[in-house]
Amino acid sequence: MSDKNEIDDISGVETTGHEWDGIKELNNPLPRWWLWTWYACIAWSLVYVILFPAIPLIKGATPGLLGYSSRGELAKDVALATEAKSGFVNKIEAMDVGDVLLDEDLRRFAVQGGKSAYKVYCSQCHGAGAAGAAGFPNLNDDDWLWGGTIEDVYATISHGVRYEADEDTRISDMPAFGEILETAEIRSTADFVASLSGIEHDETHVADGKVLFEENCAACHGEMGEGIQELGAPNLKDALWLYGGTTDLIAQQISAPKHGMMPAWQERLGDATVKQLAVYVHSLGGGE
Repeated sequence: MSDKNEIDDISGVETTGHEWDGIKELNNPLPRWWLWTWYACIAWSLVYVILFPAIPLIKGATPGLLGYSSRGELAKDVALATEAKSGFVNKIEAMDVGDVLLDEDLRRFAVQGGKSAYKVYCSQCHGAGAAGAAGFPNLNDDDWLWGGTIEDVYATISHGVRYEADEDTRISDMPAFGEILETAEIRSTADFVASLSGIEHDETHVADGKVLFEENCAACHGEMGEGIQELGAPNLKDALWLYGGTTDLIAQQISAPKHGMMPAWQERLGDATVKQLAVYVHSLGGGE
């Protein structure tokens, strides 16, 4: 760096005396328009600090002379939206869930409201597209553990499944047959169950497995494994499985069954929201 100011030979502009690696800094003044823009920004910032919340304090910020608050504006927008939909919500809350389907305007409103509630409260288990996962039912098909009518769906969402805090919750517990049957008997039963839906199995075990099924399983799942919705017992004849899908997985479920749990949403969300959820789930394509 040099302390001597000089005139640049090429541009004829005085240098600042700063030099790095042979490159000299020219002492060009800033354009007037840039300077005035800068001054205007400074002036505006002072006005903004006075009029709007700007300076952070320990428990908030300076309020500003206009008293504007983005949170306040959001609260106003939410209040307006709530007021606009309150008429629909009140109607839904006052009528039976089945009657909501008969009013097309209410049905459309409930589907959209239920869809929003589903994303917040249900998608974590049933998936964003309601396709479910292992142990979590697919809500898009027509396979229902507890029934697919709008009333059935409403009751399930309201009271949950195996949710001890709700005395009206859905309950169905499958015994652990590993404590009742021998390993070979469980394998035979699994092969028979697999045969009902065309899963690969050992055909030599099917006859014995059928007898064991009739003695131990038919009371809940039906004589031919068609399921009984009143008991929450799944249909074993289709290709839809919560915990099965192979003979090994079926044998595991027979031996030491897994039992899912769903919270009761009535008390937490309120009747109007639960009805909207029921209408939305019913609209996915599997409702009766």
